[in-house]
Amino acid sequence: MLPKRSYLLNAAYTWVADNDMTPYLLVDAEQKDVVIPTEFVKDGQIVLNIGMSAVRHLIMDKEAVSFEARFSGKPMQVYVPIRAALALYAKENGDGFVFPDEEFTDEPTPPTPPVPKKGFKLKVVK
Repeated sequence: MLPKRSYLLNAAYTWVADNDMTPYLLVDAEQKDVVIPTEFVKDGQIVLNIGMSAVRHLIMDKEAVSFEARFSGKPMQVYVPIRAALALYAKENGDGFVFPDEEFTDEPTPPTPPVPKKGFKLKVVK
């Protein structure tokens, strides 16, 4: 099965935003392929404000969270693979979701093609 994390992340983001709160994303900064401002990493993690007023071009899909933001006035393209997203919560009250541990593969699994059944015939029904 596909990992749940991207689905939970999208649901948590929508829930926090619908409650007029600021979504914060907790990231494992030591994961492979993470592109973040390293000067703000503490204990191997970073918290990113991913609210619409803080980022541009936010994309959350099954592979990653990516967006443009400014850090200390410098623009940066941020990339967080889904496996590096640890939690999403509201800045204002800390309510949110810690994502469960899951197995992630580095290579996407290609879909299995359907196998046609032998002897399948169409018949006209009146």
